[in-house]
Amino acid sequence: MASSSGNDDDLTIPRAAINKMIKETLPNVRVAKDARELVVNCCTEFIHLISSEANEICNKSEKKTISPEHVIQALESLGFGPYISEVKEVLQECKTVALKRRKAGSRLENLGIPEEELLRQQQELFATARQQQAELAQQEWLQMQQAARQAQLAAASASACNQAGSSQDEEDDDDI
Repeated sequence: MASSSGNDDDLTIPRAAINKMIKETLPNVRVAKDARELVVNCCTEFIHLISSEANEICNKSEKKTISPEHVIQALESLGFGPYISEVKEVLQECKTVALKRRKAGSRLENLGIPEEELLRQQQELFATARQQQAELAQQEWLQMQQAARQAQLAAASASACNQAGSSQDEEDDDDI
């Protein structure tokens, strides 16, 4: 697996993750840099080995997705049978955590209100918003009508004033 291509870093576990695991596992032990690098390479090789075997098992069972069962079968076929009980425990823990996350993430379930009631409330809010929008549009229409009437009255008044002014001019002309 170790090659000198530029993609080596893409195929390894992040060193920070390995360092963290080492510190958690062996808090009072100093580990040399080359030993840490060896652990990273071993982990990468182990994952590659297990995933390749799991992929073969997956293909033989005519599946397209590697499942946890395929990984467990790969461990067994590669001679890691003694670790399977621990793997199953970790798998169960992961499923429990994932289930808790899904439940915590579901806002609808956390509200304690049935979905039908939430839908009814939503429809009611939409209806209220439509009603308010219609009333606002009606008010705007009435204001526009009123403004138009006032403009007509102002125009009529100005016209009347102009006519009265021109009539007065005509009368003044007649007086001369």
